[in-house]
Amino acid sequence: MFKAELIDRAAHFRLAEDDPQRRLESCPALVLNADYTPLSYYPLSLWPWQTAIKAIFLERVDVVASYERQVHSPSLDMKIPSVIALRQYVRPSEFPAFTRFNLFLRDRFTCQYCGSGQNLTFDHVVPRRLGGRTSWENIATACAPCNMKKGGRRPKEAGMRLQVEPIRPTSWQLQQHGKSFPPGYLHETWRDWLYWDIELEE
Repeated sequence: MFKAELIDRAAHFRLAEDDPQRRLESCPALVLNADYTPLSYYPLSLWPWQTAIKAIFLERVDVVASYERQVHSPSLDMKIPSVIALRQYVRPSEFPAFTRFNLFLRDRFTCQYCGSGQNLTFDHVVPRRLGGRTSWENIATACAPCNMKKGGRRPKEAGMRLQVEPIRPTSWQLQQHGKSFPPGYLHETWRDWLYWDIELEE
């Protein structure tokens, strides 16, 4: 069968009407790298079921586990994949992009002055007016009250102390931090591929 025909078939799958236990949108596939480790922990590497099925027909992934749910096309019934693995290894970059999200993840979504997880923003440790740069090594997560208290001063001048000195993290370090923040839903078939010390839901 021609690959284009298979791809077209993937686009015409429909939900099995006799299985209303869970909305199809809540049946994502956990995506593993070719070494069977998650592509990402935070956010968790998940694909919508349509994307996963298309990748199967394109022979880009192998199915590791499936939901009990099925989808139908005019000529084929197929279980929805719950875990898939890439056939070609994707090498992660050594260092992550310098973004607001990655900064918060590096600092575990807590103020680096008081430990609060509320009203987070970012602070220039050495103020810009004193030549401080907007870089990994000079930006720390701070709650709004601490940021206002510190103002345009150095931490010592404001009588404040950083819990952890800011550094440029590696992608591996961010992934390790991401393991501390599991999403609200984890399917039982993902258990063998994730390493959070929590009870997984079915």
